[in-house]
Amino acid sequence: MFMPFITFTDFSIFCVLCTSLLEAIDSILEGAQNLVIPIKTYNQRQQHLITNPSLGTTTALHNGKEYCWLNREDIIRFILNSINVFSPIPTFTIESLNIISNETLTVHYDDPAYSALPLITHSHLNQTSVAVVNQDNTLIGEISPFALSCCDETIISAITTLSAGDLMAYLDSSGPPEDLVHLVKMRLQERNLTGMMDMMDDYYNPLSSSSSSSSDEEFGAWKNGGMGRSYPGRRSEAIVCNPWNTLMAVMVQMIAHRVSYAWVVKEDYGLVGIVTFTEILRQFRSTVGSSNTKVR
Repeated sequence: MFMPFITFTDFSIFCVLCTSLLEAIDSILEGAQNLVIPIKTYNQRQQHLITNPSLGTTTALHNGKEYCWLNREDIIRFILNSINVFSPIPTFTIESLNIISNETLTVHYDDPAYSALPLITHSHLNQTSVAVVNQDNTLIGEISPFALSCCDETIISAITTLSAGDLMAYLDSSGPPEDLVHLVKMRLQERNLTGMMDMMDDYYNPLSSSSSSSSDEEFGAWKNGGMGRSYPGRRSEAIVCNPWNTLMAVMVQMIAHRVSYAWVVKEDYGLVGIVTFTEILRQFRSTVGSSNTKVR
């Protein structure tokens, strides 16, 4: 099961007994990021959302009671497994369903990376990312709070000295490019930030890479040509879709890439907006509510 990078203390966690899919969706739409649900014993005919094995949820015991953890992705997966119930809505385009939000968080490629920090904080709360665009509003990539959380302490130096576009490249999953590491060091030296310089040397000095390789292996990291660590969880490549894509296609794409959002772009990659799990769930909730479809 996908476990979000948000900790328990970051968001409200609702402990409720959901007897239907609708109650779970309502809790998410009311602000819950995660649902901790007590599990009862049901026979196969009475089995419902929280005990359905297709969700792949994690269960835990507390004070003799069993609970499971649900998030938005779990509910989307369940809907995909029962997609025929919602026909024909999944075959409509996301544009026709009006679920594309224009309220995107964007930063210009040449803007200082530190100028994106307030946007990164906001995107962290919404479990999205900050889009990096050029002057023509063409999507170049993204700065993800999740990618930042996978970095070591040197990311502070990168944010202090690099542009938003360079930071995006710095967050590449294969590790920071050598030229950007040297650029960060040079700018730190120019600003006489000796403390940050020493930290960069500790991480990216090829002479020290052999002495720290054993600890890197212990924590699942490895050296990349002597120029630092590589984190497979990091990426700066944005997941995109088009306004004419069907809702089902976008859902499958988001699940496949383990993201809770996708950037909506034109053919020339001009940024149109963003579609999120929350808007998708709101669409399904509205559909079920208006048609009186019973989903258990």
